[in-house]
Amino acid sequence: MKMSRLVAFSSSLLLGAALALTGAGVANADSSAAAVDYVALGDSYSSGVGAGSYDGSSCKRSTRAYPALWAAANSPSSFDFAACSGARTNEVTGGQLGRLNASTDLVSISIGGNDAGFADVMTTCVLQSEATCLNRIATARAYVDSTLPGRLDSVYSAIRSKAPSAQVVVLGYPRFYQLGGSCIAGLSEKERSAINGASDHLNTATAKRAADHGFTFGDVRTTFTGHEICSGNSWLHSVNWLNIGESYHPTAAGQSGGYLPVFKSAL
Repeated sequence: MKMSRLVAFSSSLLLGAALALTGAGVANADSSAAAVDYVALGDSYSSGVGAGSYDGSSCKRSTRAYPALWAAANSPSSFDFAACSGARTNEVTGGQLGRLNASTDLVSISIGGNDAGFADVMTTCVLQSEATCLNRIATARAYVDSTLPGRLDSVYSAIRSKAPSAQVVVLGYPRFYQLGGSCIAGLSEKERSAINGASDHLNTATAKRAADHGFTFGDVRTTFTGHEICSGNSWLHSVNWLNIGESYHPTAAGQSGGYLPVFKSAL
């Protein structure tokens, strides 16, 4: 079996960093990066909804999304940006995995939030009572326990089947609120805490399934800490009534400062 080109790429980055200290080796690092075939899968958190600079398609792929930023900085030999706003697990398996093949070295994906009803949870919590919000969150958590693991298994197994030599990085979701923060209106602290807890619950389930498939899980909660809604320096859109689809999605700063460093560290 041939050695994965991604392993060679990672090794070349370490060598390139060492040589850069002496002013040499930059060309070698660049040429090694060109050997990587990268496919970015997933939902709106990977397509870059909320970051602007979209490609004009209904998938709202942004040049400011972490996959595009990484590709622009590393010039892989191929970059296929398949992530799409609103995608669920069945839409990844049915419409995005055709981009993978035996030559694919690197795959990134965020998926599961739409299956768990993220958009409906936030709509319910913004428009209805606290009790209704908490009940809807409980329903979403129950889905994460009962149904989502099997759906993630189907996606992850299909990825491995189509790209047997690829490194696969599964990106999670941020917590949305800084508790005790600067917000003086909107949801109650109990609702915000429950939404954060549901995000943690989803991340825990996703990380477990990713690990069981031998994939790397990238936890973005660490990089978003201090940049949640109500922090005063948020990397997440709150409710945007003029562009409702961007609500609760990362800004361009959230993609470059929250997602990209975690993806790079996973490599």
